[in-house]
Amino acid sequence: MSAQFLDDETVRDALRSVDDPEAGMNIVDLGLIYEIAVDAGKVVVDMTMTTQACPMTDMIMEQSRAAIEGVAPSGTEIDLRLVWDPPWTPDKMSGMAREFFGWKF
Repeated sequence: MSAQFLDDETVRDALRSVDDPEAGMNIVDLGLIYEIAVDAGKVVVDMTMTTQACPMTDMIMEQSRAAIEGVAPSGTEIDLRLVWDPPWTPDKMSGMAREFFGWKF
């Protein structure tokens, strides 16, 4: 893929392939992806976990990096930033995820 076609939506779509194994849902629909910035040769993703004590953090981060590497041009710098502010809450989930879990708010 050439750099001109790499944008935040391409990165977001790639991250949909990464599931939080404890929730059984992809990290995008869970609302764990806060911000994606794509600039010449660099992708920056601000993301969080459902809790700071999440035992799957390392695995989710590794899979997220691999997913982005799968769509980014060779040599693209990938900066995954784990952030805790604002803290994750269920209202950050997509409508599809809320429906999946049977939550309404």
